[in-house]
Amino acid sequence: MQKYVVISNDIRNKIVKGEYVANQQIPFEKDMCIHYNASKMTVKKALDILVAEGLVIKRRGSGTFVKDLNLEEIERVTMANQFRGTTALNAGKKVRSKILNFSIVKVPEEAAKKLNISLGSFVYDIYRVRYVEDEPTVMEKIYMPIDLIPNIKEKNISGSIYDYIEKDLHLKIQSAHRTVSVRKATDFEADELGLEKGDPVAVAEQIGYLDTGNAFEFSTSVHRYDKFAVEIVLTRN
Repeated sequence: MQKYVVISNDIRNKIVKGEYVANQQIPFEKDMCIHYNASKMTVKKALDILVAEGLVIKRRGSGTFVKDLNLEEIERVTMANQFRGTTALNAGKKVRSKILNFSIVKVPEEAAKKLNISLGSFVYDIYRVRYVEDEPTVMEKIYMPIDLIPNIKEKNISGSIYDYIEKDLHLKIQSAHRTVSVRKATDFEADELGLEKGDPVAVAEQIGYLDTGNAFEFSTSVHRYDKFAVEIVLTRN
C-alpha cells in the first residue's frame, strides 16, 4: 500500500473515532512529514484525498481543519470506513495474514445464493487469520467469483485484498450488507485467535457489492471479542 494512502487512512480513522473533532486544526504538513517519515508531496497527496472525500478543508495561510459534518455526511463516512478492511483500519500498524486455505472451487450452494451466481460457477475459497502487530484479531472465510475478481495471487491474500481490487483492478467497492452475531468460539478458532476455549467471538457475515451492483464477496469473519467494534449512526426522521 502506497505511503500517501496509509497516511490518509490513519487521519481518516482518527476523524471517525473522534480523535480529531469538527473544526479542529490537524497538524501542519511539515509536522506530519516528520511524524509519518514522509515527503511533503506524499503528505499533500494524502490530504488531497481527504479534501476530495469532504473530510477536511484547507484554509490558505491557516492550515487544514476537520470539516463540520452533518448527520448524513457522518453516516456516509462511518459506513464507508467499515468497508476499508483490516489493513486500512489499522493504518501505520503491521498487518499480515496467516493463510489457512487458498484455492479455486465450485461455489457452495449458500455462497451461490449470496453472490447471486449459478451453481457450477468457480470462486476463490480463501481462509486466513489476520494479525495486527503480531496479534491474531480475526479469521476470515471468503468466497469471490473468479470472473469478477480475476488473477488474485497469494501475495494479495497475505496483504489487502480490497487494495488489490481497487488499486490494481480499478474497481470501486460501493456497499455491503452485514449481519453481526455472537457465539462461543470453536476449539479451532480459539487456538488460532489465542482465546480460551469457550470464549465469545463476534461473527460478521457480509456480502460486498461493487458500484456496478455485482456482489463480489461473501465472507464470514470471526473476531476476537476484545478486538471488535461496530460503528452505527442512528438518525431520526
